[in-house]
Amino acid sequence: MDKKTPLYEEHLKANGRVIPYTGFLLPVQYESGVKAEHMAVRTAAGLFDVSHMGEVVLKGPDAVKNLNHLLTNDYTKMSLGKARYSPMCNESGGTVDDLIVYKKAEDEYLIVVNSENQEKDYNWMVEHSIGDVTWQNISDDIGQVALQGPKSKEILAKLTPEELIPVKYYSAIFASKVGEIDCMVSRTGYTGEFGYEIYCKAEDTPKVWQMLLEAGKEYGLIPCGLGARDTLRLEAGMPLYTHEMNDEISPLETGLGFAVKMDKEDFIGKKALEERVLDKERVGMVVTGRGILREEMEVFKGEEEIGVTTSGTYAPFIGKGIAMALVKKGSVNVGDTVEVNVRGRNVEAEIVELPFYVPKK
Repeated sequence: MDKKTPLYEEHLKANGRVIPYTGFLLPVQYESGVKAEHMAVRTAAGLFDVSHMGEVVLKGPDAVKNLNHLLTNDYTKMSLGKARYSPMCNESGGTVDDLIVYKKAEDEYLIVVNSENQEKDYNWMVEHSIGDVTWQNISDDIGQVALQGPKSKEILAKLTPEELIPVKYYSAIFASKVGEIDCMVSRTGYTGEFGYEIYCKAEDTPKVWQMLLEAGKEYGLIPCGLGARDTLRLEAGMPLYTHEMNDEISPLETGLGFAVKMDKEDFIGKKALEERVLDKERVGMVVTGRGILREEMEVFKGEEEIGVTTSGTYAPFIGKGIAMALVKKGSVNVGDTVEVNVRGRNVEAEIVELPFYVPKK
């Protein structure tokens, strides 16, 4: 049975169209529609329920040793209050998941994982644990909302003192507040836009949601669903687990080499990545023909099938059909024309640099 997030009743009150998603009941959109929600985030602000994400606490004197053993990124030198992204590989070099690690104390870390992988990731970490550490899955106790968009700081500042708002990207303040409610506030997000992710006790989440929506009214803040979250992350060129990566696809093939530190001593999957022939690469495409690209559509260069789309949509802000694809390494360059099989009809597209959208500073 699908779980309800702490905000389930709020979505119903706001006439959100709720659907099952990765084991949870979540709004795909509200009455405003996906396009309006997408544009609100790019021009003002949007509020998302991301309580379906999983949270795991790692504690103990060997915490860093475990992070470096389990994850491809390097956690040896990391300041308190900082966050760091990383893939997590299996022994064959495929991707178990991608996640974010926050440093709360010298021997305590908060790990945020994708919703569909909560149990899988937690079990993988515990089963591959080394040394003196403890693991705790606190996902059911935590609610999370994402306040995203250029007006996010003005909105949050109405409820949170300036000194309790994180300034730098990928940093967090663990003892922050929204109104009178204790929260963790991080300068992170999955939209390609300026914004924050706010964590609190599950039972406090509806109040945080209501306060933010009220504070944001004058700035054009609206609630947003899964539909806009997907079009935003795709427009920003951000990979999504089960689309651009999975247990077979390596992080090096999907463009995440920046978070794979091959020069550190060892990690699960390192040997496989060293030996593996990297025959795929992730590319971006903008539609130049007529049609909308979706996932799992064959990509052709001339007569040769070179790969398959992994995500595709119409991007509201840039006003174009876009897609990401995994193609044969070296088969295309930026500016090349390819064709994509859309339900038996070939649609032309141009290979472009990722991301499709970069926000103004």
